[in-house]
Amino acid sequence: MFDILTLNSISKKIYTVLDDNYAVSSDCASPDGILVRSFQMADYEIGDNLLAVARAGAGVNNIPIPRMTEKGIVVFNTPGANANAVKELVLCGILLASRDVLGGIAWASTLTGADVPKQVEKGKSKFAGNEIDGKTIGIVGLGAIGIKVANACYALGMRIVGYDPFLTEANKALLNCDIEIVDTLDELYPKADFITLHVPLLDSTRGMINADTIAKLPDGAVVLNMARGELVNVQDVKDALASGKLKGYVVDFPSEDCLNTKGIIAIPHLGASTEEAEDNCAVMASAQLKNYLEDGNIVNSVNFPALSIERTTEVRIAVTYNAGTSALDAIKALAKDAKFNYAEKKSVGYALIDVDACDEALIEKLSDLDEVVSIRIL
Repeated sequence: MFDILTLNSISKKIYTVLDDNYAVSSDCASPDGILVRSFQMADYEIGDNLLAVARAGAGVNNIPIPRMTEKGIVVFNTPGANANAVKELVLCGILLASRDVLGGIAWASTLTGADVPKQVEKGKSKFAGNEIDGKTIGIVGLGAIGIKVANACYALGMRIVGYDPFLTEANKALLNCDIEIVDTLDELYPKADFITLHVPLLDSTRGMINADTIAKLPDGAVVLNMARGELVNVQDVKDALASGKLKGYVVDFPSEDCLNTKGIIAIPHLGASTEEAEDNCAVMASAQLKNYLEDGNIVNSVNFPALSIERTTEVRIAVTYNAGTSALDAIKALAKDAKFNYAEKKSVGYALIDVDACDEALIEKLSDLDEVVSIRIL
């Protein structure tokens, strides 16, 4: 029996994955696994039993990754599970920034009297906008979300320019559109009537939209940020809106300085807030957690290497060790008569050893290795 702690309310679809072998609650004192959405875990006290944390979403900035890694705890996320929901919000943002629908709705709600239709016809010109057909959207990051945005915008008649230095062949094959893929952001900026960001927040991406990069965009461009607020220098955006350089900024991670500013559409982090996305993330997170707890397989971990192998024997030994040390050769030598697989990611090494029966002598020898962090018998 595994004890699972939920740190946020989570879709009941997890119970299509987690069976009677799992006790799920929101007040478990010593969990084997944790399911989390947005709960801030920076000060969370990590218990000795904890083996894994599964984030029902893509971003893991609410989880103290270095601390988890140091204690040998696998952290999962669910890339792509909410991609369609975010894609649809990007489309919504493009349309809201192109047509002053929000301004028009707010104005219409103030009208009174029997002649409202006449007032509408007289005043509607104040809210005229532009069509998106034929406009160019620059997509920064062609992962699960960026690909869906590219395909959808192309279907709406837009021209597509994409940038992703890490674009995989598998993702490239999912692009069902005519797309120009550029090698540098400096090639993308001048072409983008709209620019949408789908990259993680890193030192290299923090503040990537700033006065210098905005200057390279066409006059009247729109910036869409459904990724992380810190990717954009808000003051530089506000200056560009005031000067007319930018037409709009649509952000799903608004800070206080984004609010009540003409030209900024501040969305309260609704990117993944659909029933379908929450269900998809919960199912994917719980499936990854189950796969690891029961079989030691790791898929979509942000801090451990990916290693997913079909079990061939009744007993499996999972070994976490310090990568780049003599541990790997020593583990290989000890497991020479068993089926052995391993993977490494930065400083973390992970091995799966399938044996016919629980070999206490083997386990003891593995435990004696200086660079072995943890051992689990599955």
